[in-house]
Amino acid sequence: MQQQELFDRYIDEHCSPEPQRLKELYRHTHLHHLYPRMCSGHAQGRLLKMLTQMISPQRVLELGTFTGYSALCIAEGMPPGAKLHTVEIDDEMEDELRELFADDPRANDIILHIGDAEEVVPSIDETWDMVFIDANKRRYVAYLEMILPRLRRGGYILADNTLWSGKVVDESARMDPQLAGIHEFNSLVTDHPDLETVIIPVRDGLSLIRRR
Repeated sequence: MQQQELFDRYIDEHCSPEPQRLKELYRHTHLHHLYPRMCSGHAQGRLLKMLTQMISPQRVLELGTFTGYSALCIAEGMPPGAKLHTVEIDDEMEDELRELFADDPRANDIILHIGDAEEVVPSIDETWDMVFIDANKRRYVAYLEMILPRLRRGGYILADNTLWSGKVVDESARMDPQLAGIHEFNSLVTDHPDLETVIIPVRDGLSLIRRR
C-alpha cells in the first residue's frame, strides 16, 4: 500500500464514523458512475457537516450535486428550518437524486434544481449564508461573480478542488483549462478586498472563503 493510501486510511479511521447511508451511497457511486472520485467521501463529508454546523446557515446553495453525497452531509449539519438548494447540470441524475433526497430525514429542506447553474441560480430568490462550489472548474470565477452580490456579509463560500490533485504547482499542467480556471479563481479570492480565504489541504483542496 502506498504512503498516501496509508495516510488517507489513518485520517478516515480517526474521523467520526461515516453514517451507514453515506457509506452505501459512496459504494454505489463507485460501482455505477463514471468519475466516482468526484464524490466527497468520508473525511471531507464529515468536514462539510462540521463546517455547516459551525456556520449555522439558514440558506445554503450547492453548485454541483453529482450523486448527492455532499448535499446529504451539508443537510445533516444544517440547523432546523434551514434550506439547501442544490443544482445539478446532468438531467440523467434527476430521478436518482430525487429518490435519494426523498428518503432523507431532511427531505423537506433539500430543493433540487436541474440545469446550468448560471441559468438556474439567478432565478432563485434567496440571499445565501453559505455556498458550496463543486461544479465546472472553468466557470469558478463566473460562479463567484454570480454569487457574491447575494452572499450576506459574514457569509461563507466553500470551493472544492482548489489544489487540483497538486497540479496547481505543476508547471507542465498549465495548459489544462480546468486548472487555469482554478488558478484564476484562487488568485481572485486571495486578492479580493471583500474576501478572506484559506485553503484546507483535504483531498483535492477545499477553500474556505468568508465575505467580510
